[in-house]
Amino acid sequence: MKRDTENETPETRNLSRREVLGLIGATAAASLVGGAGEQSASAQQTSAPTQNMRSRIVKLDAKPEPIAIDSARTAVIVVDMQNDFGTKGGLFDHAGFDISIIQKAIGPTATVLASARHAGLKIIYLKMGFHADLSDLGSKGSPNRMRHLLAGVGKTVHAPNGTESRILIRDTWNTDIVPELKPRNDDVVIYKHRFSGFYQTDLDGILKQLGVKYLIVTGCTTSVCVESTIRDAMFRDYVCVLLADCTGEVVGSDLPRSNHEASLFLIQQRFGWVSASEEFIKALGAQPITAAQEQRWRIA
Repeated sequence: MKRDTENETPETRNLSRREVLGLIGATAAASLVGGAGEQSASAQQTSAPTQNMRSRIVKLDAKPEPIAIDSARTAVIVVDMQNDFGTKGGLFDHAGFDISIIQKAIGPTATVLASARHAGLKIIYLKMGFHADLSDLGSKGSPNRMRHLLAGVGKTVHAPNGTESRILIRDTWNTDIVPELKPRNDDVVIYKHRFSGFYQTDLDGILKQLGVKYLIVTGCTTSVCVESTIRDAMFRDYVCVLLADCTGEVVGSDLPRSNHEASLFLIQQRFGWVSASEEFIKALGAQPITAAQEQRWRIA
């Protein structure tokens, strides 16, 4: 049965930055569309160089300690680096957030993607985007549904490129990946409708098909979609390395200890490792470690 979304929509008004912080909190950065079969056509291209690459163990300097990863079993995850969060005219910009925090992550992420592609690693993009009828927004009264309605999900806007678009609606300008990080034909693109990239999507199945164990994580926002995806990955025994300069968090950025910093600490203490783009690129370019060295380094 089709939901009466019009009756649930808040009165038309502009929310203040404080209201958006309180209502969506970290939420504004993360729920999306997805489900089995929701990824783009490029997601079908998973017969994968990853499976055919020879094992190559490299050392990556990270916190809480250096880690050795097999680049042949590694994929790079790009979380929600889309216009709604990182471009003028998107959701965050309309809500009054400082999108330069997200934009600062674009340059390092682009460099990481170039290096990863050169090394033959698979690139997987996650995108927040709901169906046009909001049928995947959640049940009436659910936090995901209520807070995204208050944040303006589905609202029609005029995009900077001159087209008519809608906030957080899939296959519109708002949910396009920022131009600097545009996916290539052989990349995987997956829509999601909750914070985690694993919830009701094919991400886990695709990673298993590719033989991936190690995830190099980039994207936004650090304390919502990025952390949620890393937590779910850890629960599924993936080894995650978050590149700190390739992520950003607008919520709580003005606190004495930002949400971004808190998430980095939690991730390196409980859910994975934290490194930087420079260290990852350096590791890919280095000679593989020897069998003797491998015994001395922690192999997750």
